[in-house]
Amino acid sequence: MADQKDPVEQTEKQSNTLKRQAYRQKQEENRKKLKETRFDESAEIKLPQKRYYRQRAHSNPFSDHQLEYPISPDEMDWSKHYPDASPEQLAKGPTVADIGCGFGGLLTALSPALKEKLILGMEIRVQVTNYVVDRILALRQQHKDTNGYGNISVLRGNAMKFLPNFFRKGQLEKIFFCFPDPHFKQRKHKARIVTTTLNAEYAYALAPGGIVYTITDVEDLHNWMVEHLEKHPLFERLSKEWEEQDECVKIMTTETEEGKKVSRNKGSKYIACFKRLENPDWE
Repeated sequence: MADQKDPVEQTEKQSNTLKRQAYRQKQEENRKKLKETRFDESAEIKLPQKRYYRQRAHSNPFSDHQLEYPISPDEMDWSKHYPDASPEQLAKGPTVADIGCGFGGLLTALSPALKEKLILGMEIRVQVTNYVVDRILALRQQHKDTNGYGNISVLRGNAMKFLPNFFRKGQLEKIFFCFPDPHFKQRKHKARIVTTTLNAEYAYALAPGGIVYTITDVEDLHNWMVEHLEKHPLFERLSKEWEEQDECVKIMTTETEEGKKVSRNKGSKYIACFKRLENPDWE
């Protein structure tokens, strides 16, 4: 005889599901209201709660996620993401990208540190993206008197497939890869965010002098990323002394959700940063 599900447990799960659905519906209403009216002076917006944005930890980057993306970077209207940005900033577009931004810890920490830069997070998971959208809108509402957090945004996208659709050649100054999916199995290594093919796209999007930031708690993945970036002729690894002086490295090490989890568990963090070299004379 097959085991029957516990009716109490089943009822509790259904109740939690309904609570999450109701919460997300309310957040969607708040999101639309803030986008339509910019900021409601009477509204008291609280930061979203992660437990209402449940999502699987990983997503297959090769699946058809029915993503929206521009035909070319020139088709992208950044004013929808950065309504308070200057015309000069919008003409440039984002110059800092957090690939696989997760719940937005790095974005929100970089915002005050890079006030003059437009910063974009790209995240493939639906509910995680929705959480970051709601988090940014809430922070903007809470800091509306100073226009705080107006320089960060997020979109749902697959950087492994569509990075050149969003960024022009040499548009970016910084790219962050913080605690990416390690894809431990060898047959899954092709899904890692740093590969020979993808490094060519990062070199295309980065301006000479731009920086690739990587951090992980998986030593094997760290060695993989270092090996593949060092093999690319347009990337040069920066020294540990440089890393110790760079403000963004400090932020990356302490402010992401995964980084905080690693610290709580007393795990190791492996960091490697690479400078985008000048194009060869024959280009």
